[in-house]
Amino acid sequence: MDVTLLGTGAPQGLPRPGCPCAACATAVGDEARAATALLVDGVLLIDLTPGPAFAAARAGRSLAGVRQVLLSHPHDGPAMEVPAGLPQPGRVADGRELALLDGHRVRALAVDGPGTGYEISGADGERLLYLPPGAAPAGVGNATGRAGGAGAQGAAGPYDLVLLDVLARPDALARLRAGGLVDAATDVVAVHVDHDVPPGPELHRRLAAVGARAVADGSSLVVGEYHAVPDLPRRTLVLGGARSGKSLEAERRLAAFPDVVYVATGGTRDGDEDWAQRVSLHRERRPSSWRTVETCDLVPLLEAGRPGGEAARPGGEAARPGRDDGKPEGEAVRPGTEAPAPGAESAGPGKGAAGRGAGAVWPGAEAGGPAAGAGAGRAADASPLLIDCLALWLTHVMDEVGAWDDATWEAGGRRALRERTDALVAAVRATRRPVVAVSNEVGSGVVPATPAGRRFRDELGRLNAAFAAECEQVLLVVAGQALALRG
Repeated sequence: MDVTLLGTGAPQGLPRPGCPCAACATAVGDEARAATALLVDGVLLIDLTPGPAFAAARAGRSLAGVRQVLLSHPHDGPAMEVPAGLPQPGRVADGRELALLDGHRVRALAVDGPGTGYEISGADGERLLYLPPGAAPAGVGNATGRAGGAGAQGAAGPYDLVLLDVLARPDALARLRAGGLVDAATDVVAVHVDHDVPPGPELHRRLAAVGARAVADGSSLVVGEYHAVPDLPRRTLVLGGARSGKSLEAERRLAAFPDVVYVATGGTRDGDEDWAQRVSLHRERRPSSWRTVETCDLVPLLEAGRPGGEAARPGGEAARPGRDDGKPEGEAVRPGTEAPAPGAESAGPGKGAAGRGAGAVWPGAEAGGPAAGAGAGRAADASPLLIDCLALWLTHVMDEVGAWDDATWEAGGRRALRERTDALVAAVRATRRPVVAVSNEVGSGVVPATPAGRRFRDELGRLNAAFAAECEQVLLVVAGQALALRG
């Protein structure tokens, strides 16, 4: 089954008409995109794009053989023409199936917004899923639910190709992965691309981070054909200064994956309204499906994904069902430092899936396939971890070992801290869980005025360097822009 993308942009296209934003100003060449439209094997046209006949001709295709034109969503962009000789566009009712004479079968799937998704099967059994802009499939997100909530999807297995609005709805991709409809061999292509993400390298970087890609208008895809996708890093460290956007970058990297465990090391601060506001902002930003663990006992969580690894140590804190404390990255500072203040409280004590062929590993796949353990009740599993942040973890550990007192530090505090940080780094090296960790970069500012401040800065620098050495990817976030230091 051959799919030609006559357009890959949002309904208004990219650049948007009359829009002065930087993304629209730089959307030129292959990064300029007309409204998304698909031509399937030259006989089925899904959605319309401006000048579809010319768009097809530029791609080396013709619309002369089109026998069916289907619409997926109410159109709010530029007026669309229906070329002479084409059938009048229509929509298939949710749950209904349309059989074409050439062997294609089209099933309409319910989505959680205006429009309809389409599952298209070829004569040889290839399958693709196409979703309208800003939509996710309804009734998907468990191990057995079929898109649209009709029938059992498990027998059909994952799709060969999925075309969806990855940038606006990463949670749609997470639902498909949780339901077993996308695996490591599924080709995930972003469509309905709008001006919310800068075109060019940044667009492709963000998509690669979640196992997806973008192609230019006029590209043809062969459904079921192997396409190399970037290997997703198992361990990523995201560094940045205060309010740099490092937590947002970390959250973005896992937004398209199911069953993420958010590890909050910041604890609570009674009576601190500013801290409570930061907690609220982080909570609102994260997907509601993520679970939260509030603890500084990180080693058991890292060991949980290993064969024979324990879910938690005695006294270690497990995930609290239904709770989302939303702890943000720590940015309160001691006078003369740029790092989180020592003494911040903590509330707790201390799938390489094979898919259907060669493909990238996506977080959580090692638990036994894309749908393994989807839903509540997963313990001692390989769910991705987002740790926010290492600076507050270090603050907690330095409190416990008495690192702020010079005499205690020299009498054994230094050695005790080294043992704790070495244990954490060893657990990162051995973990089989996907991990995205956040930490403060504090080595670029003024020298702290106090011995305690200098000690904390030095130890955080050592921890960041040791942690980064065990990560496949290391990012530095400056002014909201992620710079790749490794990977």
